[in-house]
Amino acid sequence: MALRNRHIKGRRPAWRASPPAHWATRVCTEFIYGNNLRISFIYIHATGLIKTFAMDPVSVFLSVVVCIFLLKVFYGGKKDSQNFPPGPKPLPLIGNLHMMNMEKPYLTFMELAKKYGSVFSVQLGTEKVVVLCGADSVRDALINHADEFSGRPEVAIFEEIFKGHGIIFANDENWKVMRRFSLSALRDFGMGKKTIEEKISEESDCLVETFKSYGGKPFDNTLILNAAAANIIVHILLNHRFDYQDPTLLKLIKSINDIVRITGSSMVMLYNTYPSIMQWIPGSHKSVVENAERLYAFLIETFTKHRDQLDIGDQRDLIDAFLVKQQEEKSSSTKFFHDENLKVLLAHLFAAGMETTSTTLRWGFLLMMKYPEVQKKVQDEIDKVIGSAEPRLDHRKHMPFTDAVIHEIQRFGNLVPNGLPHATTKDVTFRGYFIPKGTHVIPVLTSVLQDEAYFKKPEEFYPEHFLNSEGLFLKNEAFLPFSAGKRICAGETLARMELFLFFTKLLQNFTFQPPPGVEVDLTCGVAITSIPLEHEICALPRN
Repeated sequence: MALRNRHIKGRRPAWRASPPAHWATRVCTEFIYGNNLRISFIYIHATGLIKTFAMDPVSVFLSVVVCIFLLKVFYGGKKDSQNFPPGPKPLPLIGNLHMMNMEKPYLTFMELAKKYGSVFSVQLGTEKVVVLCGADSVRDALINHADEFSGRPEVAIFEEIFKGHGIIFANDENWKVMRRFSLSALRDFGMGKKTIEEKISEESDCLVETFKSYGGKPFDNTLILNAAAANIIVHILLNHRFDYQDPTLLKLIKSINDIVRITGSSMVMLYNTYPSIMQWIPGSHKSVVENAERLYAFLIETFTKHRDQLDIGDQRDLIDAFLVKQQEEKSSSTKFFHDENLKVLLAHLFAAGMETTSTTLRWGFLLMMKYPEVQKKVQDEIDKVIGSAEPRLDHRKHMPFTDAVIHEIQRFGNLVPNGLPHATTKDVTFRGYFIPKGTHVIPVLTSVLQDEAYFKKPEEFYPEHFLNSEGLFLKNEAFLPFSAGKRICAGETLARMELFLFFTKLLQNFTFQPPPGVEVDLTCGVAITSIPLEHEICALPRN
């Protein structure tokens, strides 16, 4: 009983912060604890084995292997007994990791789908994961079975830095409250309104002046576009604007970019698979926490100042709205509007608001350099519909080709190729398969955006995917760059506004070309998002 009480979900052993003297015993115990198992039998055998060989590293490793084997004996195959989705046969301990493209797992998933169908399973380490491929199965799960697939699994690296707070990796009532608040606050402070359209237009003017300052010479547009997109979400969150060279902004951008890049690495995939072992091993996964802490430090300082200056009758931004809710909640026994939620929520909205828009724009200008004939058609439509006037959202409905190009940039850029992971919130029978509550589910968005049943040339940049035979804009139900269902991106409306206004403003003023002698490379880098490789552009002013 004492052993069982020590391993309550959500509690961490006191020795977790640093390696203990008898680390071998505790690594094994931590592995058992990390899998939420309460079996005295395994604990006793693990401890006995490791005490026997405590000073021999090889024996210690073998002891850990035995522990994992015992876990498999007790729990292995439990999901296979009730018509669980099929998949490749796993190896002991590593599951199907030997088959995985560790940096771009979606490529492996799409290959496996050819053999096992649109709903199948893989084993990552000791965890069975369900994979959904193709527009029909992903839409069916996220839209038609929205409740059942609306959870998030416990992913080690995100548990470490978010701890279930915020919005993206939160669950249950906390997620519902934070999402409801976020959508309301984003709308209240401008999303979808003329006020934020004006802010985006002002920011696009700053972009034009910054691009002009290079005089047509090659430059890297990454930080500039990061800063412009960041300023829009910062206006909503903090009621502030940064200069593009502001040291504080540059530090925040670097922290976010590093987190995005590192969380897509093979080292982090290993950490997520074997967190109890990998936490003792040095590597890039350690810097994710360090970067998150730097971001949090700025956010805590910011909302602390807001609290000191708060005027309930004059709420300036999302932080003020949250702090007002915090005061209203003081008399309630249930607390959601606490500082930890605020800190992580701000980080989620800041990072998502900056990263998605700026990376999509980078893909856009890269593709315009690769396909100058498409760029010319967009500019012709801009000249015809807008002329030299300021681009407005009202222009979009009169610009079907430009709208189609922006949609195709999002489809081809394929920003979140693996899709963010989901989890089942209850037992569900889906497409003939039984999937238990709490199962980790991966809806592969690449397989949706490249579904041959919906896109004629899925691996090519082809704006006609979004045009009908008369040249009018055509919606496509497989266009899910923001995901779908209850976990759809909360900032979709804002992102679409920014993409149209920034893209048209810059193409109104510039023609984009690669530096002399440079071939445009559309290979994507390794990150949790699909980012272009480092490159330079030339922005040549138009007459």
